[in-house]
Amino acid sequence: MSCYSKYTDLYSPNVEQEDEEPVAVNVKNFQHTAMEETDIALPDIVANLSLPIDHKKVSRFNISRDNVWDGAVRGFKRTTYSETCDMLVKFTDDTGVLEEGIDTGGPRREFLTLLMKHLKDRPIFDGPEGHRFLVYNAKAVREDEYYLAGKMIAVSVVHGGPGPHFLSEDLVHYLAGQPSFKATNNVITDEEIGKALQEIENAASLDALQECMMRHSTMLQTAGCLRHVATVEEKKEIVSDYLQWYIIDRNSSVIDRFRDGLSTLEFLTALQQHPTLLAPVMCHSERRLTAFELERLFKPDLSPSGSNRRLKESQTMAYWADYLLDCEGLLVCFL
Repeated sequence: MSCYSKYTDLYSPNVEQEDEEPVAVNVKNFQHTAMEETDIALPDIVANLSLPIDHKKVSRFNISRDNVWDGAVRGFKRTTYSETCDMLVKFTDDTGVLEEGIDTGGPRREFLTLLMKHLKDRPIFDGPEGHRFLVYNAKAVREDEYYLAGKMIAVSVVHGGPGPHFLSEDLVHYLAGQPSFKATNNVITDEEIGKALQEIENAASLDALQECMMRHSTMLQTAGCLRHVATVEEKKEIVSDYLQWYIIDRNSSVIDRFRDGLSTLEFLTALQQHPTLLAPVMCHSERRLTAFELERLFKPDLSPSGSNRRLKESQTMAYWADYLLDCEGLLVCFL
């Protein structure tokens, strides 16, 4: 127990230096392309993308935690802003007094984390939590928010912040140039449309399917999905075609502008070349924190090798790792 109590003296949090937290996404849906290399890792990709950043120059962001979006927009739209400059983030308190301290990575990562969390609730996105897709919004188009959102994501990842982790896999597939589309009715937030698609899916006979399609003919015709059907099995294709139109085709103009923003710092090119590695940065996945993942969040500050203190520190590291494994084992038992 005495060794356990010493781990805080030995370990210092190193979260801001992580390129990205490990995320267990169902990557089997993101097939390797011919261009994708098998011997490259996500940190290598991010490191290559960050090479153009000039660490001798900074773009400053003055951020209030009460209104992260406003500060972010002002910062990204400032005429002097450049994504190839380091980010200098200063947080202000409630009274508007500038917080002290130089940005050595922590403030920047906190800002980018808050920004990604706020971004998912912007009106440019629709869909259930963790599976958001782009939708047309006239005000956002006028303010060029789609381009700005794409740019924010690219800058966050390349500058060492988190990815969005809330985009639907189908949208990311489309952005990455992948042909797969596997959306289901549960992504539809409009109750009437979701109910209509469910009725089509539940049609038990050809007559029932034809009758259902006639009742929802206006909806299907708008999406170009109203047609003659010869078998009841065609209902799956009709629903799939409608979902494709609903998520991608009807929003193609704003998706293109979002893609332009993602092209910042060559992030979109990297996504298209390495979709299996970069898709987890964009998509949400339920995962359980493991002992290994928690252990790698901390970096030991060790004494010189061969010293008596180093021997005690090594023992403390072993006990700390055992403690995390014990905690993980208890969690598994409770679940």
